[in-house]
Amino acid sequence: MTSRAPRIAAWLAFLLPASLLGGALISQYVFGLYPCEMCYWQRWPHWAALALGGIAVLSVRRVQGLGVAMAALAAVAIAISGLIGGFHAGVEYGWWEGLTRCATAAPVGGTTDDVLNSIMSNPLVRCDTAPWSLFGISLAGYNFLLSLAGAGAIYVLLRRRKTGTIAA
Repeated sequence: MTSRAPRIAAWLAFLLPASLLGGALISQYVFGLYPCEMCYWQRWPHWAALALGGIAVLSVRRVQGLGVAMAALAAVAIAISGLIGGFHAGVEYGWWEGLTRCATAAPVGGTTDDVLNSIMSNPLVRCDTAPWSLFGISLAGYNFLLSLAGAGAIYVLLRRRKTGTIAA
């Protein structure tokens, strides 16, 4: 009897980044929590993981080796986003200084007046200030916790053998 663990891992590798990206986009476009530069850094690995997880879901039943490999790569991308989130959370909590101070969504181009007006009309978002927190944990902190836990769960699921036990 073959284990369902690779299929579960593939679905987790797809649904976790989809959920985290969905939450980030909802918080941005519905609740007005504009992302800073480091928030964008966290999104890029999740976009990659979403694509890899999608391939894993589509291929795990047909070509199980490909599905497992894609889920494993998605887990790595998810973990990378989590580590970036951990670094960002440390910047927000004042544990260390970040690589950047602030970001704006102002487009570059046009006349000097156009650029200046665009900068002034767009929100300035600081990377060292958490715009929202729950139980003292910022969004970057939740990304850290959920991403590393999810990547670990995918890894454990992929280590299962045909009998359903965890390989040594």
